[in-house]
Amino acid sequence: MVLSGLPVNRSGNPHDYRALCQSQPNVTENPDTHTLTPLREGVLRSFVRWFLVGVALLWSLAVLTLAAARWIDPPTTAVHMQRRLQAWIHHKPYHEQYEFVPLSQISPDFQHAVIAAEDARFYQHHGFNWHAIQIAAEEDMEAGPIRGGSTLTQQLVKNLFFGTGRSILRKGAEFTLVPVAELVLGKHRILELYLNVVEWGPGVYGAESACRYYYRTSARNIDRQQSAQLAAILPLPLKRRPDHMIRYSGLILERMRQVGW
Repeated sequence: MVLSGLPVNRSGNPHDYRALCQSQPNVTENPDTHTLTPLREGVLRSFVRWFLVGVALLWSLAVLTLAAARWIDPPTTAVHMQRRLQAWIHHKPYHEQYEFVPLSQISPDFQHAVIAAEDARFYQHHGFNWHAIQIAAEEDMEAGPIRGGSTLTQQLVKNLFFGTGRSILRKGAEFTLVPVAELVLGKHRILELYLNVVEWGPGVYGAESACRYYYRTSARNIDRQQSAQLAAILPLPLKRRPDHMIRYSGLILERMRQVGW
């Protein structure tokens, strides 16, 4: 006799019957999980594809922004927005001073002081100072982060698009955009943009705003000593003050004299 498709237990022993039932494969408790693998692989491939498309679109937008910056003065930057967001998160008052002026309205002494302090080979390199990068990397390995090897072009790209954060992804994106900035902007415009968007203090952006904030004068009329003191605060503009940078500003003035500025 057969019940529900099961073989007959001819011995009549209920224990033998239970053992026979337990020996049958239970297909309902072991689903074939191999059918899920192609689905997961498809989702992963789709995610990677759309991620790469998004990265390409963002990079293209950054390139278009750099091209437009050749003629259009940027109304804001990533650093500006970052500081606003930080002030809002921490419920702190925030007042932004940002005035863009042509390079012709910034004292040559001021221009030269910033170049001497931040990127002495600005007019010789094509976006990267490989010697300075090597020195900075060696110092990082020996004694932790001491100084950066970034050129003015690299710092401009970082200010415009990435803020003050540090990461490998940011460095990689920066590395691809710096040659574009050198190509489409040129040295004159890079220096003009950098001097106008860089952070000089809490909410203070650009040479004109910095001169008025610290010395109550214009960027056109700032003197040589004041220019060197302002350039000396650039690595840490939120922690340094120009009137405390006597020694470092003296080194900057000496570099300027050596170059003939």
